[in-house]
Amino acid sequence: METGSKANITVEAIIHKPVEEVWKYWAQPQHITQWCSASDDWHAPTAENDLRVGGKFVTRMEARDGSAGFDFGGVYDEVRTNELISYTMEDGRKVTIHFIDQGNDTKVVETFEAEAIHSAEMQQAGWQAILDNFKKYSEMSKED
Repeated sequence: METGSKANITVEAIIHKPVEEVWKYWAQPQHITQWCSASDDWHAPTAENDLRVGGKFVTRMEARDGSAGFDFGGVYDEVRTNELISYTMEDGRKVTIHFIDQGNDTKVVETFEAEAIHSAEMQQAGWQAILDNFKKYSEMSKED
């Protein structure tokens, strides 16, 4: 068992959409399944999201060729609409996401506790790739 505090890793992006739209794309399952992957050879076929304190979420992440897959989930610790989401993953690590209103843009800053299996650089690259996918999807989306 690990002792001491875990290292925090931060990823961020500026999305060229108002915070209300960005929040919706982040929170609604029909949107989550469109952006929640780190590369084109992975996808998120299903997502469930009960975005409230104590609510649970789970997103199924799978390789498109069926060779691998896992459920990514947790429980929400704090939710402030259009501002902040914090949650605890199933393995006990904490994540905090800030949505910073910048007029027609939104800065998303996501900080998570690193796990011990993969290098910090690999984890940062993977989470940044997912956030970049989110940015791309959000900016292309025309839905209200």
